Amino acid sequence: MTLPARDLASLPKAHLHLHFTGSMRHATLVELAQRDGVHLPEALVEEWPPQLSAADEKGWFRFQRLYDVARSVLRTPEDVRRLVLEAAEDDVREGGRWLEIQVDPSGYAHLFGGITAFTDLVLDCVRDASERTGLGMAVVIAANRTRHPLDARILARLAAQYAGRGVVGFGLSNDERRGATADFAHAFAIAERAGLMLAPHGGELRGPDHVRLCLDHLHAQRLGHGVRSAEDPALLERIVSTGVALEVCPVSNVALGVYSDLTSVPLPQLLDAGATVALGADDPLLFGSRLEGQYATMRAAHELSDAQLAELARMSFRASRAPSDVIARALADIDAWLTSPTDLDRP
Repeated sequence: MTLPARDLASLPKAHLHLHFTGSMRHATLVELAQRDGVHLPEALVEEWPPQLSAADEKGWFRFQRLYDVARSVLRTPEDVRRLVLEAAEDDVREGGRWLEIQVDPSGYAHLFGGITAFTDLVLDCVRDASERTGLGMAVVIAANRTRHPLDARILARLAAQYAGRGVVGFGLSNDERRGATADFAHAFAIAERAGLMLAPHGGELRGPDHVRLCLDHLHAQRLGHGVRSAEDPALLERIVSTGVALEVCPVSNVALGVYSDLTSVPLPQLLDAGATVALGADDPLLFGSRLEGQYATMRAAHELSDAQLAELARMSFRASRAPSDVIARALADIDAWLTSPTDLDRP
């Protein structure tokens, strides 16, 4: 039986898991590389999107190398402004109403006058892109778990200085198999005292035990990925009861080899347990799929109804740090979307 299907691009969404460099359009990457004579590996040109795997250290190293090459083409403030504006335009085109873009300022500090100067630049670009596109936007500053925990404390203090001024959260990214999660507790305590939302990566490349570390030591309020919580019913019950949201990125889960195919992503199990799930695109530049694609693939893989997709969209706003008026308008428009004609209703 064919299920009634509404246009996913018109479904209002909040985007809570999008990395700064990884949000870049592929065409922009190629253009900026050509401008400055940056050699791009074939995986970022003719073979794009690249074939990836993070099953072992070598696979993650290749993924990180491609990410670093992409970062290297951003060399001027105008490049940064372009990236942020295009990310906003892409989200708006796919139904985005709110975006929390995640950035590690230390990755750009050497080119842009330090972490504070770069953060100022990004926030200015975010304000400009928001005004030009109508998309609500905020920043999550993320530390890199492959660097020393003292670096994370510096970034947490930086994030705290901008709390309420465009920065809404603090995260911890990169290969979650690297470093000791508990060593970053001090940094997260700094962010917590500043009232920032706490969103470390966990529960993708490592399983339920690492999710517990993120909850116990980092006091996670949202989990970057967190999808493997489905493997432990007791843990999943804890997540549901405490209201921790999961930023699930199905396409990247499959691309990195966490799951063999999209039908194996345990979204139905998470939803059946009552978990709050916000679908995210993670790094569209490397995975080839943006925000709408996450909804489309889960609709197809799990035969999700429009009512279930609408609830996913509602949860994305409820898990966000969007202003209350943005959330209220979005929820009303999601209800309107759900009562709009379907493809089967049209002549």
